[in-house]
Amino acid sequence: MNQKFFVLELAHAQGGRIKRIQIRYKTLAYLSGSLIFLLGLVLAGCSSYLHMTWKAARYDELRANFDRLRTRYQELQRVSRQHTEQLASLETLASEVSVAYGLNQPASQSASKLEAASEDLTPSVKESIDEYNYLRTASYGGIYHRYAHQWQTHARPSLWPVEGTIRSAFGARNDPFSGEGAFHTGIDVAAAPGTPVHATADGVITTESWSGGYGKLLVVDHGNGLETYYAHLSQYLVIPGQEVTRGQVIALSGGTGRSTGPHVHYEVRLHGTPVNPYTFLPRTQPVRAAAKAVHSDLGL
Repeated sequence: MNQKFFVLELAHAQGGRIKRIQIRYKTLAYLSGSLIFLLGLVLAGCSSYLHMTWKAARYDELRANFDRLRTRYQELQRVSRQHTEQLASLETLASEVSVAYGLNQPASQSASKLEAASEDLTPSVKESIDEYNYLRTASYGGIYHRYAHQWQTHARPSLWPVEGTIRSAFGARNDPFSGEGAFHTGIDVAAAPGTPVHATADGVITTESWSGGYGKLLVVDHGNGLETYYAHLSQYLVIPGQEVTRGQVIALSGGTGRSTGPHVHYEVRLHGTPVNPYTFLPRTQPVRAAAKAVHSDLGL
């Protein structure tokens, strides 16, 4: 008769008695299979855990690389935007210089000359009325846009426009609203609201209006393509077409437009292109320079 049990004998050390435990082979097979199955589950769980750990580490690495690439892309985008603005300014200046010296005339002017040559030189009644209305409403400053006025003795900007401290310089900076890189076309001088703003040279008022982010804007034409911009004002003290002299109070400072606080945004433009105002500013205090200019103009 075949044995169907697995016998496990246990001997007692003191009494010498032997205890026998009989286990069926079928039960032993079940136990072995269960142990192997549990061991497989444990190995599968460990493998899954290790795989998830590796995937998490890989994800963190990819996320870090993505953040670095995004930062680099934003930096390249900022540099590209600055180069584009500078290139546009240089192209504008080159075009103005070419036209001023007759090196190259705009296509629109050439086309208009050809059309004028082909048309009858005798104006109609409507054209005469339109020309009269234009001359009657044209500002004085626009007539002498390219050349310095004969009465000007200080045609070059040489004063601080307002008493205060410089809050933002000319050139590249971080935009105070978006935080992205931007090109600042002038300087910002912090000043309390209502602080007098002085004309930095003799000239004619050409613009006095609200101009988007500039807020209340005042533009003075000094001739020879040279203009100065005064922005974020609170009040105008002059009118378009009015002649002003260096050191004259033309407005009051404020914080209108796209501004983070009361200050005066001051620009110097040559043929429409912003240039560095520091080349025109004296090394003295703003109010002191303005006072000296007023005294000199009065003969004191």
